[in-house]
Amino acid sequence: MWYLAKLIRGMSIDQALAQVEFNDKKGAKIIKEVLLEAQEMAVRNHNVEYKSNLYVAESFTGKGQYLKRIRYHGRGMFGIMDKVYCHYFVKLVEGSPPAVEQTTPFDQAKEYVEELKNRTVIYSL
Repeated sequence: MWYLAKLIRGMSIDQALAQVEFNDKKGAKIIKEVLLEAQEMAVRNHNVEYKSNLYVAESFTGKGQYLKRIRYHGRGMFGIMDKVYCHYFVKLVEGSPPAVEQTTPFDQAKEYVEELKNRTVIYSL
């Protein structure tokens, strides 16, 4: 679920719905329902004029209930099965999404090496 939440963060509402629509993960259906509900709530309760003029400012998941259940095996044995739930939070903001600067992995590695070169080590010669 966190993967999908991270995927749609920073996208416009239409792009986020398109990404979730064609994703075959289990949580994609739930996230789509939450996005559509949040979009309708923004139009109805918060006086947003155009429902497609929104973008996903925050999208994250949290830990929910953690239930232990019994799973029966052969010969009178059993195992402990965990039923894990989670919470999903989304925040929509009116306007166009902020421009994200695309960096390549090579540029990220170069910045990391520069940071290592420019650091100072305390109590050294």
